[in-house]
Amino acid sequence: MDRKTYTAKVAELRPLREEIGKAEKTVVAAQAALDKLNQQRARRISELAGYEGAQAPAIAKASGLSVGDVVRIAPLLDPTPAAVRTAKVEDQAATAVPAPVVVPKAEPVAEPAAVAPVLTRPAPVVEQPAPAEVEDQAVAEQPAPAAPAIAVPVVPAASVAPVAAPVPPVVEAGPRELPSLPEGPAGARFEAVTSGLASKRPNFVQQARSTVFLDAAAGMLAVRDQVVRVDLGARTPGEILDAVLHAAPGTERIYITAGAPWHDGAERYSTLKDAVAAWLNTPSERWTTAVGTGRDRLAGHFVHQRQPVGRYAPAAAPDSGTTEIRSMGEWFDADGADVVTCRDAFRLLWQALRRHWDDAVLMGSPSQTGRDLWSRTIPTTGKWAGGFPVLSEELRGLLHATGGQGRTELILPPRVPEQLPALVEYDRTFAYAKHLWKSPVGTSRRITAAAFAAMTEQEQTKALMSCSHWNVRVTVPAGWNHVGLLPAPVTGDRAWVYPAEPGATFTTWAGGAEVHLALSNHLMPWRIEILGGLLFEDGKPLDDWGKRLKSAWADLTNLSKLHGDERQRTAAYLASRAVRSVLLFGLGGFAQRPRLVSGTTPLGEALPAGVEILGQDDQVVTWQRQAGFSRDPYAHPEWAAYVWSGARAALLDMKYRQGKDVIGYAGALHAKPGTVVYFGTDGIALTERQPWPYRGEVGDYLLKGHLTGPVEHPTSQEQYLKLRGLGRAELAAKGTDQ
Repeated sequence: MDRKTYTAKVAELRPLREEIGKAEKTVVAAQAALDKLNQQRARRISELAGYEGAQAPAIAKASGLSVGDVVRIAPLLDPTPAAVRTAKVEDQAATAVPAPVVVPKAEPVAEPAAVAPVLTRPAPVVEQPAPAEVEDQAVAEQPAPAAPAIAVPVVPAASVAPVAAPVPPVVEAGPRELPSLPEGPAGARFEAVTSGLASKRPNFVQQARSTVFLDAAAGMLAVRDQVVRVDLGARTPGEILDAVLHAAPGTERIYITAGAPWHDGAERYSTLKDAVAAWLNTPSERWTTAVGTGRDRLAGHFVHQRQPVGRYAPAAAPDSGTTEIRSMGEWFDADGADVVTCRDAFRLLWQALRRHWDDAVLMGSPSQTGRDLWSRTIPTTGKWAGGFPVLSEELRGLLHATGGQGRTELILPPRVPEQLPALVEYDRTFAYAKHLWKSPVGTSRRITAAAFAAMTEQEQTKALMSCSHWNVRVTVPAGWNHVGLLPAPVTGDRAWVYPAEPGATFTTWAGGAEVHLALSNHLMPWRIEILGGLLFEDGKPLDDWGKRLKSAWADLTNLSKLHGDERQRTAAYLASRAVRSVLLFGLGGFAQRPRLVSGTTPLGEALPAGVEILGQDDQVVTWQRQAGFSRDPYAHPEWAAYVWSGARAALLDMKYRQGKDVIGYAGALHAKPGTVVYFGTDGIALTERQPWPYRGEVGDYLLKGHLTGPVEHPTSQEQYLKLRGLGRAELAAKGTDQ
């Protein structure tokens, strides 16, 4: 092909692109029309279900649906006789056992060519405790935690007894295969960094944005030191912006403290996310969506069920300044606090951070704020003065796939009683701040099974206690009668479960802290085979950041107890919770999961490739898509994975130290078998109180709730959260100390 032909062929692509764009618009419009018709049909079927003589077969024939589809839309039309349905439910409750997560049983396994060493309990090692801190197995709650693992034991058929408690809905799940380190040249990328990409200290100061606080339920607006009442009309984005900008010209950010206007009319939509997307894109004569530049014209809106972000610009000048509408819930749960208290909490938060950062600025979200504050602690001298290098995309992908977050697990009978004598909740105070004193830095060094086997016992222990990530084959020992210790990957919403049945065998990845605990716990060592691993240099990239946030948190916590004014005590408490969010979500930001980008495209224009359509009105199409990993200079999933691993280990076993002496222990493994009911990222619920000391330091176990029994065992996370709320209320009413 010569250049002339090439140029002609390129020119031929342009009309083809236009035709494709037109076809895509036609498809989008047709899909939108179809969705509306389906919604209309569903509404009419629901209306017909209210008629006493309505019959599902007749409605199915008229609507073009099957009887089953009609019943799913309107369960009242189920033609099955009520007595039969009741009998089926009772029969299932009496005979069915919840489907267990499939965990392979221990079987003879052929050893690989390079024999992975079978480890036993490591020799005692003198650990390096964090200065003046409680030492533990060196963890974040995610903005949006995964569904809890419901640990259901495998019961032999001969011993199956009728189940009196309601059978919980268990999502079918099976083993999920995790990636492993490849051999040869491909494996070298897992020991490399991304060229020309490193986290560097910024040479600029963030600009503060004019911020107000709005109670959308009461129509009260806090502007600097004033509170004014505003008329929000129908509480659409345009009406909120009109009212706020009239009362406070120049406002750039509006925090909604109560009222959640994005949930107005949510009952008209099939999902809450659809309702939020529709609200964010409510047409307005004076306002339009603030969009970015670039080929996809990314919208400023972020569609989230409960904490969305809307970004708007004047329709007459769309390239002018942007005004954001955000949720106060990004920072803390206001829990009924009025708009003035929320404003004061934000002010106290800024003041507390300014005592530790001269250039501290509160950005739109705690995640953005946390990352910006961390960037201002990057050293200006020493080995890492040039910045912390970003790992290769291959290694970041491996850590994303194999580094789970906080442990969320509901343990069901018969591993715990069906009637709980009590439900006692312990929560680790500001937990993740406890695990920032050491983190991996630099490039990783691959450790093969053969290389690990060749180490001395002391070298193996040192490797496990260092910043490391291990691919292991695990076998639960015979006679084990306590909770699971290591996460096993499964399909479904849970992603991870924690096998505890003796003889269960699975392959997984885990941090060195967890693997070491499985080998050295005081109850019974587990059988661990090292299949490979990644060993990092120990460093302190998060230490200074963590210390400053801990100090700010401590200042606000003390103020919440000692201030003479009740409003200011509440504001200080909320501000301390905001510091927790800065650390929690800032740490999660380092994980840099593959990005989910949302945006809008004017109706009639070509959509970006690979998008999922969230909704459409007569002006724009709202969409989202996976954008993969970006060249983010602050992407450090190795830090998040190491902290999360340490936190999971600390839920099981934590040491209290005074100097170098161990003065006490806490964690699930120090409770009696059969008493642990729930793991919740940085907390545990049990059936009885524990003698765990609380000194008010980060990482300590605080008694948070005590619900007096007998209590029916919860069968779902939602039921557990209701019981947890009752337990907290009961403890607060009694005022019982730990």
